[in-house]
Amino acid sequence: MTEVIPLARLMQGNEAVAEGALAAGARFFAGYPITPSTEIAEILAKKLPAVGGKFIQMEDEISSMAAVIGASLVGLKSLTATSGPGFSLKQENLGFAALAEIPCVVVNVQRYGPSTGIPTATAQGDIMQARWGTHGDHPMIVLCPASVQESFTLTIQAFNLSERFRTPVVLLSEEIIGHSRERVVLPDLSEIKIINRKKPPAGLDRYCPYQADADGVPPMANFGEGYRYHVTGLIHDESGGPTTDPKKAESLINRLNNKIMDHLDEITMTESLMTEDAEIIIFAYGATARSAKSAVKKAREMGIKAGLFRPLTIWPFPAKEVAALCARANAIIVPELNLGQLIGEVERVAGLDTRVTGINRVSGEMIRPDEILDAIKTEVKVKKHAK
Repeated sequence: MTEVIPLARLMQGNEAVAEGALAAGARFFAGYPITPSTEIAEILAKKLPAVGGKFIQMEDEISSMAAVIGASLVGLKSLTATSGPGFSLKQENLGFAALAEIPCVVVNVQRYGPSTGIPTATAQGDIMQARWGTHGDHPMIVLCPASVQESFTLTIQAFNLSERFRTPVVLLSEEIIGHSRERVVLPDLSEIKIINRKKPPAGLDRYCPYQADADGVPPMANFGEGYRYHVTGLIHDESGGPTTDPKKAESLINRLNNKIMDHLDEITMTESLMTEDAEIIIFAYGATARSAKSAVKKAREMGIKAGLFRPLTIWPFPAKEVAALCARANAIIVPELNLGQLIGEVERVAGLDTRVTGINRVSGEMIRPDEILDAIKTEVKVKKHAK
């Protein structure tokens, strides 16, 4: 048997997203050019037609999201890519996709804001928007890569989670990740785990598009496969028809949340570095985690028991995992390229027993490893003084 040797390439983060989407089976992209995500659209404009897919440049980000929803309803794995103001414009239709349970992937390559901001500067300013950008109560799955390799693998995972749970998924990248070039290993397609949406059993006399199975996820028939059903942004019953019945409304919203929260073990992905005996934990995500990893290694060389905890899934927030860290750590440091968007979730889980501090930057520049190391040294002094 011939051995399959993985292909290693020098690749940009945005290019890795495009390749990951193709590997996951994406066959439709609708979007509008916007820095720093445009390379994703440019690459897919060339490569999607070559594999029988469709690419369309829409007139704006609102219509782009609508087109992605429509393509998914007819059975195509679909995505869009954007940044900054474009992500804001997608929110209404993103909420529609969540309520109507339409699988799709939205890539947001974050940039400096608010408003037009600095399109070519990096930031982590969309952390809360990715979770709470739309109105109403519904869950969001948000993945956050820290490398070009993860831009590839997490794009595939975003599609898998979207199809598995019949929900939109956000891949939250950053300018510095999207435009970095690194070595990426592309596995053989036969080795990649691919999940496709669950289909209703054949021969149904009546198909209810929102009648959930035991896992909380309804099977999804594609338009054109023989079943006619209603899709709406209104609260609906199992048939898809609008309803104002309080019990049915409450049941729907609870199910939308429970189908995610009851399966956190499938969704939550984290990485830990030297946290087993760590007294000081760096909680870092995205590009900032790269500086944090270097700082932790330097701290260990100095004899300081520091460790790194990195969530790849930032929403739903990995509360169980953070609580386990708080049970043995004296302090948690949260470096972010914003004024403190995820630190509040860490503080909520930590309570009053673990000291939580932040390092924040809103200049469009990275937080350096030595700055995180200085914060670690400060926590060592605080502990000594407390004794």
